[in-house]
Amino acid sequence: MELTIHFLWLLAGLILLYYGAEWLVKGASEIALKLGVSPLVVGLTVVAFGTSMPELLVCLKANSPELMASVAGWFGFEVTVGDTSPDMALGNVVGSNIFNIALILGVAAMIRPIEIHSQLIRRELPILLFSSAVFVWMMRDLTLSRGEGCVLTAGIVIYVVTSIMQSKGDSLEGEMEEFSKEDVVSAKQAGAGRLLINFLLIVVGITALVIGADFLVVHGEQIAQAFGVPEVIISLTLFALGTSLPELATSIVASLKKQGDIVTGNAIGSCVFNLLAVLGVTAGVKPLIGGAISWTDLGVMLGLTIIIFPMMWSRMKLSRLEGVILTSAALGYAALVVLVQR
Repeated sequence: MELTIHFLWLLAGLILLYYGAEWLVKGASEIALKLGVSPLVVGLTVVAFGTSMPELLVCLKANSPELMASVAGWFGFEVTVGDTSPDMALGNVVGSNIFNIALILGVAAMIRPIEIHSQLIRRELPILLFSSAVFVWMMRDLTLSRGEGCVLTAGIVIYVVTSIMQSKGDSLEGEMEEFSKEDVVSAKQAGAGRLLINFLLIVVGITALVIGADFLVVHGEQIAQAFGVPEVIISLTLFALGTSLPELATSIVASLKKQGDIVTGNAIGSCVFNLLAVLGVTAGVKPLIGGAISWTDLGVMLGLTIIIFPMMWSRMKLSRLEGVILTSAALGYAALVVLVQR
């Protein structure tokens, strides 16, 4: 009976992930049309921030459990403080970025080849590559200090502000081709009430994604333990993949809706947010001192960031074959982690 209950909660998590992604993509795309902001920029900022919330919550809970318990207390909830685990915080972000680049873009490209806009090549990918290199350099002593965390946090503020300012001055004709004329006209004629509904859709969608991912991780862990799966495998794979589920669900829905800008913006933007906002805020609250984080993991993350550049640049498209290659890389990395069992 207990196992059946865990399976039901697992099903509830999948349902929340689907509808959360559906609402988030719908709200974000309609706001982009209404405000004349590029769907790519919406994916790089609003959607990316929303789908990165699980990583932020996991990292803060792992590195500063006393802070999370205190915040929960303000709302009348009693939460056990638990042990500090900075390696879980670092591993969560590194693993999530690997899955964001390889699995999420890979699966989305297998569903439908993704057209790549020049802005990604000119601006977003260089920013991601630079952010990744800076993070790896900061980790040379396997520690992220408060000062380094503040530098990363300042970086995300600059990134978001410049992204929005630049988008307002860009021509959006090419980027609106993926929307029907009826969608564009309807969105632009919508009043303030419809705009408020779309903002609510984004908030509710993000909330559903966070809760759904939590259901899948928590109850998936219980099911895995019931079937005798070793705890080390659960911790090294389920949690890193679990916090990437919102990005994966959002990208699959966006790909099925032929909204490639949301897919690429979500994946690349989430990686930037993970490095600058999630690690920046987490280290700013309390220094992150790694002990078991592997240079192999850091190397794989940086390597995938470098490899995705020529893939996108070659034909300004991610093909199904490249999607298969990226997905295989993600699964290969997961297998390596399981086999090594660090």
